[in-house]
This record gives sequence, structure tokens and C-alpha cells, in this order.
Amino acid sequence: MSGLSLAAILLILLACTGGLARAAENPPELDADAWAVIDARTGEVLAEENADSHLPMASTTKMMTAYLALKNLPLDREYPAADYKGDPSESLMGLEPGQMVSARDLLYGLIMLSGNDAAVTLADAVSGSEKEFVALMNRTATRLGLDDTSYENPIGLDGKKHYTSADDLARLGQILMDMPRFRPIASARTAKLRSYSPPLEITTLNTFLLNNEWAKGIKTGHTMKADYVLASDGRRKATELIGAVIGAPTEAARDAETVKLLDYGFSLYDKKVPIRPGRPVVEIPVKYQGQDLGLVSRRAVRIGVREGERLVVTPDAPDEIEGPVAKGDPMGSATVTLNGDPIAKVKLLAANSVDEASLFEKAKGNIILVVIVLLLVLSAILGAVAIQRHRHSSRMRKRLRRVTRNSQ
Repeated sequence: MSGLSLAAILLILLACTGGLARAAENPPELDADAWAVIDARTGEVLAEENADSHLPMASTTKMMTAYLALKNLPLDREYPAADYKGDPSESLMGLEPGQMVSARDLLYGLIMLSGNDAAVTLADAVSGSEKEFVALMNRTATRLGLDDTSYENPIGLDGKKHYTSADDLARLGQILMDMPRFRPIASARTAKLRSYSPPLEITTLNTFLLNNEWAKGIKTGHTMKADYVLASDGRRKATELIGAVIGAPTEAARDAETVKLLDYGFSLYDKKVPIRPGRPVVEIPVKYQGQDLGLVSRRAVRIGVREGERLVVTPDAPDEIEGPVAKGDPMGSATVTLNGDPIAKVKLLAANSVDEASLFEKAKGNIILVVIVLLLVLSAILGAVAIQRHRHSSRMRKRLRRVTRNSQ
């Protein structure tokens, strides 16, 4: 595909030119020890407080347990439940020792029910022992750049070397939510455990998820030392944010402070729809016919834009087309970028049909060709006239010579 003319090559939408949501003046102060909120797409920090402090993480530990299980275990394979005996106050999935359960169901029990027995079972399935699994957790934290995180167990029990930071917790949330197999687990309100006979339906214990329809996860946590912890995910205004709140005094405060934090983050964005189904992204001239053909996309592109960010739609389509064209014929593509980073690419299709140009339209549409043809015809006529005149002149001269000879 050739590039488009200057008139059509770029549609630039400057987010700072109006229509943006009015952001809260200052980041909120939360009733918690530490917090952070980041853009899920870019990882950019939007607000934070004590975000590098080493703090107990409670059951948000299970996010790393889930990450390693997803990386290492087939979801449909069944594994024997560990013989785990927790305290009566611990969160459990309710596994019987030796019970065969799929990795999928263990992950749902791990995230939705915060099952400590599920965590230990997954650790054994991945590494053969809890000790080896913890070593893998710490190596993985280092590899992922979670420099303020250290693990002593796959569950979240308090320990001197068991801590994270709000920034690391948000980063790990971003990594997990970028995994297609984790997303439905993190966002599930209810789920069926299919490796049970009969299948068992469970409901999440995550009240933040249950009470906010725009919430998409991720994991709760609570111990006496950590207080209440929540790694969160929310999507509004075509924007996805990841939050981390550590050390809230109550479960209700944990949820309320998380909502307050994400509300602030969303206030920085305005929803833009640079491409809408059926609306021409670009119009290109139809050769010979004096009209333009609109190129459209079948799907919309929605994106949250912050003040000062630049949203650009760049079509890649012919400079000009010639009929016949059928409605829906592919005619190139368009790329949407935000601050130079590609966020979407869509196919462009003909918005309507174009008939083949008639000979008259082709002739009318090409003035130079018409002029050349006329000149050629005129030249031919003038040439023919000149030849006829020459022949006539020759005959007259011959007659004149004969008359002159006869008279002598």
C-alpha cells in the first residue's frame, strides 16, 4: 500500500484541546500504610505513598503462587491435594488429603477463596516441595524486577523475610493481568470447580470485586501483622488501572480506600473513540468519477487519554482507487498510537460499492488524454489536407506544362 496524500495521511487528536475530564486536584490521602496506582497498559505510576516500604503482604502472596502455577502447570491436569493442616482461622479451599483436583480448580480456589491448602498443593505440583517452591518464588521476583519483595512461604503467613511493597504489588498485578489465563480467574464472582464430583460452585470472598461492577480483581489479604491488603484491578473510561493498598485498618476501609485511589486515577483520563464502526476513517478519491470512497472499520477503538497526550490515527491505504469495488472489500489498515506507542490496528474496508468507470468518464476524467487525442486527430486532418493540396498542385502543374508544349 502506498502512503496517503498529505490531506489524508494523519488524523491527529490532541487530548489537550478540550473535552477532557477534570482531574482531582491532588492525589488522595488514604487510611493505609502504603498505596500505589498505575496505568495497566504502560505501568506509569499515577499516585503513590510509601510505595517502596517493605511491608507484610498477607495472602496477596498467592499472586506469585498463581503466576508460577500458570507458567508451569497444564490447567486440565489433576494433582493430589497436600496434607495441609491449617489453623481454624486460616482461609481454606477445603481439600481432602490426596484428593485429585485440576490445576484450574486449584487456581480458582487459591484466588477466590484464598485457600492456603490450594497454595501448598500448587507449590508441591510445581516444585515437589514447599521449600523448593519458595526458592523459585524469590528467583522469579528478582527476574521480574520486584526488588522490594521477599517470600518465606507460598501462602502469606507473616515472617521476617516475607514482605513486599505497594509498588511491587501493583507491578505483579500488572504482570498477572497481562496473562489471558489469569484474567478470568481474577475477575470471577462465581465459578464451578469441574474436577469435583459433582461440580462445586464457589463465590469469591473479595468484597471489592462483589461490590463494584467495574472491578476486575485481583487478590485480598489479611493477617494480624499486615492488617488488610488488596491488589486491585478496575476498568472504566476505556482505561485499566492496577492498585495496591497495604495496611488498611478494616476490610471495609480496605475496599473504600481502594475505590478512592482508583477514582482518583480514573479522574485523570477521558475516554476517546478515534475509530467507530461505520464512520469513515479516511476518504480516498475514485479515479475518473469525481467522488471519494470512505474506508471504515468493523470494530471500534476506545482508549483513555490523559491531558497532554497525543492520539494519532494513521491510515495505510491507496492514494486513489479505480472501480469496480464491492462494499466490504479490504482496502488497507489504520494504526492508532498514543504518544507514539501503537495501541490498536484495524482493517479498513470499502464503505460502499463503486462501479467501473465508463469510457466517457475515463475520457472526461483525463483532460490530457482528451487533448492529446484531439491534437492527433487534428494533426491527421491537417496532414490529409496538406497531402490533398500537394497532389492537386502537382496535377495542376502537369496540366500547365502539357498546355504550354501543345501551344508551341
